[in-house]
Amino acid sequence: MTTNASPIDTKAVNVIKGLIMDTVRASNSGHPGGAMSSADYAYVLFKEFLSFDPKDAKWFNRDRFVLSAGHESALLYALLTLKGNLGVEDLKAFRQFGSKTPGHPEHDMTDGVEATTGPLGQGFAMAGGMAVAETFLREYLDAESAGHFTYVLVSDGDVQEPICLGSAALFGQWGLGRLIAYYDSNKIQLAGPTSRVDCVDHKALFESMHWQVIEIDGHDHEQIRKAILAGQAETSKPTLIIGHTTMAKGCATLEGSESTHGAPLPEAEITATKAKLSIPDENFYLPEDVRAHFRSRFAALSNGRQAWDKALDAKLADPAFAAKWAHVTTPAWQRNLNWPEFESGASVATRKAFGACLGAMMEQLPTLMGGSADLDPSNQTVKFREGVGIFNAATNALGRNLCFGVREFPMGAILNGLALHGGIVPFGATFLVFSDYERNAIRMSALQHLPVMHVFTHDSFFVGEDGPTHQPIEHVSALRLIPNLLVLRPADARESAACMAVALEQKSRPSVLIFTRQGLPVLELPQPLEAHVAKGAYVVRDPEGAAPEMLLLASGSEVHLALEAAAACPELKIRVVSVPSMELFDEQNAEYRESVMPRSITRRVAIEAGRTDLWFKYVGLDGKVWGINHFGASAPAGVLKEKYGFTTANLIKFIRE
Repeated sequence: MTTNASPIDTKAVNVIKGLIMDTVRASNSGHPGGAMSSADYAYVLFKEFLSFDPKDAKWFNRDRFVLSAGHESALLYALLTLKGNLGVEDLKAFRQFGSKTPGHPEHDMTDGVEATTGPLGQGFAMAGGMAVAETFLREYLDAESAGHFTYVLVSDGDVQEPICLGSAALFGQWGLGRLIAYYDSNKIQLAGPTSRVDCVDHKALFESMHWQVIEIDGHDHEQIRKAILAGQAETSKPTLIIGHTTMAKGCATLEGSESTHGAPLPEAEITATKAKLSIPDENFYLPEDVRAHFRSRFAALSNGRQAWDKALDAKLADPAFAAKWAHVTTPAWQRNLNWPEFESGASVATRKAFGACLGAMMEQLPTLMGGSADLDPSNQTVKFREGVGIFNAATNALGRNLCFGVREFPMGAILNGLALHGGIVPFGATFLVFSDYERNAIRMSALQHLPVMHVFTHDSFFVGEDGPTHQPIEHVSALRLIPNLLVLRPADARESAACMAVALEQKSRPSVLIFTRQGLPVLELPQPLEAHVAKGAYVVRDPEGAAPEMLLLASGSEVHLALEAAAACPELKIRVVSVPSMELFDEQNAEYRESVMPRSITRRVAIEAGRTDLWFKYVGLDGKVWGINHFGASAPAGVLKEKYGFTTANLIKFIRE
């Protein structure tokens, strides 16, 4: 049972366990066992340590708590009920349509939920991203304005996911001293004991990655307090508290059983467990003395918020601080940036155009943070790294370049954490073919409505000699299938700048920006270009002196081919349409879509150096698409261009046919 706890603390933990059991039972679905084993730690953290404003769940300087073990959501919802963010009626609606208590925590649905979690390991990575943001902003502003802790609760399943350990290596490297992770080591997972699948010495492993590691009895309140205090005191390393616990702690007959992991407890077991815990056998029992005890710090917390407000008001009288505060609190979509100019006719790879745009952003967005997954020269992020410095909490907390190493999936999730924290404009870059590694983090960007910029270069078989392992074929189409994700594939350097501007204007969705390795001609495009790009597709050429009789659609590196082919076939009266974003075009009203792609024009051709499937929604079943539906080959890009027919001459032949 709970040890070294006062009678009222013991009662409070037991009440929380009762709420967990009833919540999961009411929906006939959920995960009670891990929630019960983590209850002692989470209670002590929320009751005694977590800094927040009881009346404002979004207060800027609150401590962040991330439940990476998102399947333990019933525990978090019970705590938020005690805290006042939820009510008992919300617990009764657990996992029901439209409720504030979904099966896994969703940050945009429930006050007090800092991150959407459930895909294991990602909450841990997002928490580290929040800690990076706090470290930078504490240095950029001051410790009083932005000085808080980030806590994350992880499970056995979390630490088995490679993203967790890849992120942990970075967080130790970066010296995130105000990141405190609690590992609820109950040694049970859905299929049975963890001993069947894991022999890792996590203490030795995390210590080798420059973490402070503290092992405790996770049911002993005094050990929990001392461990949290030790984590707060260690400022040069992140802290991992390994709490050795018992699955479903307190259950009458099912303690330590995997059967408690992913299913409600039987009603008889709940009744017997409540008797063992000395709480009444009534549904959703929440006595006033427990509620009042849990909230005994609320007056002091409210006073702390008021003092913070007063101090902030005084600092804002200083124009220099006020300017910094404005940079932190003004979202990117409210800023008008100046973008580089590109000379008509020049050959510029769109990845190099991105590099130039990144340089412009670097100067105008002092809270822009990000980096590349060990592809800095290829992704054109070297000048950014050299210009803003490499982030490290001890040596350069104001550094804005994050050296992710070869860790695409951790990179994506860390960017989500930066965005969730607020005050930071995040971006990350790698090759498009490696978007598969990062994909679930990108999906979580979209699910959480986070305006993160995911940058991908080397966007087609034009990668060349590195061969089919490095040549993306299906990746653009695959990314276009993710809901609430904006995919932007610019035609040239000028459209690249416009796409960057459009990405920065997004309020509640991430952007994927897709750039070429090879040089492309800088085109004469209609103005104002950004306004055209923001509509997803627009006319870049119409036949002279005649109504168009054929549509030629293209995106990215194929737009210039379409223009050249149309010019060579004046008798076909071709309209060329650039389609930098299918998502944006599909969102336009019917009148605009009809003006760009009139239904009366039935002869339609699309061209893109990737999968053809999605283009048929524009060209129709009778239309034609020139693409590539097979893997590439190892050869120079020029050779592949000829072999695969992505030449002006071949396109002319194709559209004539």
